Amino acid sequence: MMFLSLCFISFFGLMFLFILCFISSLYFIMNNLVYFIEWELVMLNSSSIVMTILLDWMSLLFMSFVMLISSLVILYSEDYMKGDLTLNRFIFLVLMFVLSMVFLIISPNLISILLGWDGLGLISYCLVIYYQNNKSYNAGMLTALSNRIGDVTLLMAIVWMMNFGSWNYIFYMDCMFHSNEMNFISFMIVVAGMTKSAQIPFSAWLPAAMAAPTPVSALVHSSTLVTAGVYLLIRFNKVFPNWLMMFLLLISVLTMFMSGLGANFEYDLKKIIALSTLSQLGLMMSILSMGFADLAFFHLLTHALFKALLFMCAGMVIHNVMNFQDIRFMGNLSIFMPLTSTCFMVSNFALCGMPFLAGFYSKDMILEMISLSNLNMFMYMMYFFSTGLTVCYSFRLFYYVLWGDFNLIPMFKLNEESWMIIYGMMGLMIFAIFGGSMLNWMIFITPYFICLSMLMKMMPIIVSLMGFWLGTILFKYNLNYYFMMFKYYKMMIFMGSMWFMPLIFTKGMNHMPLNMSYIMLKMFDLGWSEYFGAQNMYYMLMMLSGMNQWFQTNDLKSYLVIFFIIIMMTVLFMV
Repeated sequence: MMFLSLCFISFFGLMFLFILCFISSLYFIMNNLVYFIEWELVMLNSSSIVMTILLDWMSLLFMSFVMLISSLVILYSEDYMKGDLTLNRFIFLVLMFVLSMVFLIISPNLISILLGWDGLGLISYCLVIYYQNNKSYNAGMLTALSNRIGDVTLLMAIVWMMNFGSWNYIFYMDCMFHSNEMNFISFMIVVAGMTKSAQIPFSAWLPAAMAAPTPVSALVHSSTLVTAGVYLLIRFNKVFPNWLMMFLLLISVLTMFMSGLGANFEYDLKKIIALSTLSQLGLMMSILSMGFADLAFFHLLTHALFKALLFMCAGMVIHNVMNFQDIRFMGNLSIFMPLTSTCFMVSNFALCGMPFLAGFYSKDMILEMISLSNLNMFMYMMYFFSTGLTVCYSFRLFYYVLWGDFNLIPMFKLNEESWMIIYGMMGLMIFAIFGGSMLNWMIFITPYFICLSMLMKMMPIIVSLMGFWLGTILFKYNLNYYFMMFKYYKMMIFMGSMWFMPLIFTKGMNHMPLNMSYIMLKMFDLGWSEYFGAQNMYYMLMMLSGMNQWFQTNDLKSYLVIFFIIIMMTVLFMV
């Protein structure tokens, strides 16, 4: 009962905060307001510690979406994890996770950003290892150490900000734009954003983090951990030099292509959705690096809505098919679980950019702005090919999960009886349908004017139809069979394993240090140097202390005998 009360208190509290932040963001947008609040925490000998808070339409709107998704995820978790013995701890971890994200969102100061940044890293580690087994521990360590690289670069940026006399980066956006110090800080911030948002070469931790419970995945992959890097770069986007923007564009487009390709060869349901998150993060980063920060923020918000819903549906499916995550065990669930299948299809269509769903407004505008921009042919083709791959793996997922033959055991029971899970999914489904148009009216008060030729205007539809054809026709006859038949299985392994990134950045990085530590253990700790060195000194001291103790704890007879021997020896020597 305590957990129920904690869960519902958290749900209603976060929902109240969502309404408050959302109404405030509307007010800030309409009146073009920015509030910069300084709260003096400690004042000692003319030295003060000040907490600064930046409230504008962007921070309030993003905060409202974090509150909305986390409240519905907590409601969903109440039933999803009802058999867990440590549910209170889980809810507290989720609330601390949300609090860390709020710190990051409202901070115009690198020190207070680090508070939220490190809070996200630490609590994400605790959530990834929540199910205590070897796979979770390995995934948690990979997540924590990959994100630690970004923490170090953020610390270096903080140190370098001392050149300006303050850590409030927002003061120096315009006046220090071309300075070498700001260029260095910008590079450090970009590396930090790349690690948190899992861009190449830091992509290996994102699918590994699927060891966490599904409600955590819904929260992490929609509005908290992985979007922290994108949000930080949106805040810093005014000071990035051109060479850094080009570097980020190349990396993010390759990430988008790599993850879209990998998702088409993956069979783990949660990992497919994780790779789709990685693809969308690459899309946000790439459009941000082209100078359209408002479009990146728009897609970040719409993506948060349908991706949280997608993970909720995946969790419901996994629960019902006896905790199998392999999509080859599923199939024909549209008959057995119609409500979950409806939510699943809405979220997947929003991911594909189906007209008038949430993802359509942001993805279509991004692709049209790319067509309007001065990009080379390689980048242009990579963008649209990656979009086609998104539709491809989405319809592959439809085929395996909703349409194909049911491949579980003959005796099965599938149900949708949990009202809390249903309410959580239905609440997000409404936002996944109407959220895109609502945000479009809110954010873009002055609309973009995009003038394109007929062919370029039709390119998003053409590549989506090509992806639909590839996802339904080709995967119906098992693409892997064709790869094996034509002896392209090595290419299939390469594309399906994220270009060997998990292997390179786990075993490849730790093989040499572990081997060296084994040699040192064998040579020093277990070798002759230990026997004649530290251990020998230890044994000698133990022997001497034992003799001393024998003298000190023996009775009077021993001392009299020794005294008699000393007298006899003295007499003999004197004679």
